[in-house]
Amino acid sequence: MRRTLLILSLSASVAGSAQELCGTIADRCEQHITKQYIPDGQFYRALLQGDEMAEFNLTLFGGTTYRVAACSGDADGILVFNVVDKDGNVLFSNKDQGNAPYWDLAVTNTIDVKMEAALDPTKAGSGCAVMLIGFKK
Repeated sequence: MRRTLLILSLSASVAGSAQELCGTIADRCEQHITKQYIPDGQFYRALLQGDEMAEFNLTLFGGTTYRVAACSGDADGILVFNVVDKDGNVLFSNKDQGNAPYWDLAVTNTIDVKMEAALDPTKAGSGCAVMLIGFKK
């Protein structure tokens, strides 16, 4: 059974250990948000095990190109992320792109989406998931 976690913030009890565990991953992930993108200022983090999924809601504004970076573990390609519309349709999945650690999404019309992140079960059983979002200057 797939369990879903909602990423809002880490609780105080796990914040210290998660911060240490996720720090290196966040640093690596941040490198994917290059100078031509402005970060949204948030690090979306979750500690995942097995088939857990983290998700958060986001509004993507029309006429904007976003870069989504998704990292976990010691190397790129461990985190699978999906962009899903309000009706549950998958608009993009990096799984279709070999678990690419980042992807640029050109948005024509403003849309509310849900970002989902899960570990690739063939590569990791548990770990810290970090997602970053930037928009093109």
